[in-house]
Amino acid sequence: MRSLIALVPILLAGCAAGAQVPAAAPPPSEGSRPQADTVESGDVPAEPAAARAKTAAQYRAEAAAFIDRQVARAPIKGPAKNLIIFIGDGMGVGTITAGRIFEGEQQGRDGESLVAALDSLPYSALVKTYSTDFQVPDSAATATAIFTGTKSRSGTLGMAPSVTTGDCAASKGSPVETLFEQAEDAGRATGIISTARITHATPAATYAHSASRDWENDAVLPDEARAAGCIDIAAQLVNWNHGNGFELMMGGGRANFLRSDQADPEYPDKTGARTDGRNLAADWAAKTGGHYIWNGDQFAALPADGKPVLALFEPSHMQYDADRAEDPGKEPSIAAMTRAAIGRLSSDPDGFVLLVEGGRIDHAHHAGNAYRALDDFAAMDEAVRTALELTDPSDTMILVTADHSHVFTMAGYPPRGNPILGLVNADEDGAPATKDGKAYTTLGYANGPGAVPATGRPDPADVDTTAKDYLQQSLVPLGSETHSGEDVALKASGPEAYLVSGTIEQNAIYAIMAHALGLPLEK
Repeated sequence: MRSLIALVPILLAGCAAGAQVPAAAPPPSEGSRPQADTVESGDVPAEPAAARAKTAAQYRAEAAAFIDRQVARAPIKGPAKNLIIFIGDGMGVGTITAGRIFEGEQQGRDGESLVAALDSLPYSALVKTYSTDFQVPDSAATATAIFTGTKSRSGTLGMAPSVTTGDCAASKGSPVETLFEQAEDAGRATGIISTARITHATPAATYAHSASRDWENDAVLPDEARAAGCIDIAAQLVNWNHGNGFELMMGGGRANFLRSDQADPEYPDKTGARTDGRNLAADWAAKTGGHYIWNGDQFAALPADGKPVLALFEPSHMQYDADRAEDPGKEPSIAAMTRAAIGRLSSDPDGFVLLVEGGRIDHAHHAGNAYRALDDFAAMDEAVRTALELTDPSDTMILVTADHSHVFTMAGYPPRGNPILGLVNADEDGAPATKDGKAYTTLGYANGPGAVPATGRPDPADVDTTAKDYLQQSLVPLGSETHSGEDVALKASGPEAYLVSGTIEQNAIYAIMAHALGLPLEK
């Protein structure tokens, strides 16, 4: 990870792409959604109907049924024909819990007891996320660990741990082969999907070898790196020479492929970012004969002809799912992209390997905006559900994990059924809980843009905390909320999924995937 000073502008730029998150939400207007079922001072609401309806005997019967299912479960042996790995960028355990409740509430159901799609995967492990140089990592080092099997320095992609961030010369002889390169060379189809830029750290770790995750286009390559022969990440994707190349690439990041004098097709007031005179999207289409698309209509009209697809739906990151309906290009959801990818890749008789990244969970957390983080969690969970419906667990391994967590908290004593984005104003005994007499939200951040001003803590009861633009209060004032170093979850189903257990190092995820696919493991 780079220094905080270096990292914050990048994170803020990422959060700014797509939806703009304002500094604070306005007070609720007349007729706006009330803070239903929140706790007023000294007043504890009745238990929700879902909790009241069950007896002790029913709860015990449910627990016994769980044991019956566990005992009856037989591990599926490999090798796996196909593998799909979902990465919720920044999706810590707290995000899974709050996201599950949010998802249930959006469906009008009991959020606390909802079984999310990722919850249904039968095998689990905790994953340690540190990089070789930081207790709290960045996405480049964590994705490198997942896709190459080696931990590395934060800020580097697909490199050995000896490479210092930004040192082009040292990186020339130190790339580490990725799982996707191995899969392509072995004849499998491969695909990558991300709601972030397709050249951003997590998707780039499947194909790129770079001393800096920031070198996404040629214009940002330092002169010394250019002189030493380093190539930007977008060019590496187009020039990728493993197998017959990716069969499918979908996400954002269009500006990194277009010339700086070239108008963006969706936003005429914007241009590409490249200064080398190349239109990489056109170069890729000419090289492969594939389909380059940039909007939802073209996505819907893709022919089932087996040709590769490069879809770049935004100049930078794709829209938050909460804002997708207003996108002029009508970009597809992450679930729709997942459905399309499985449909195209599954035609390969040798099988496929697919990455699906919910990249903007991370960006919403950096902005201190829990609504969009949880809404993007729910969108990715729908993509997981789609994959489970379209694949056979006897031949397809599905993994769901995060690269790292965030300093995101779920606290207080909100009663069962309280809106997850709502208020808390009492302790477990119903007595007033805050010394300043003001409410607080169940969700908050240890640091970030929502820090309390010196003039005193605003009362969240004065605004609609369930609004999608609301920023949760935080403790330490920062322009961008930070990652957390806590362990993250890994969920698995399908062939060899029983290997996912205990507490593991993040680079062991690579070994699990390679082993399940029958790819050679270096020892």
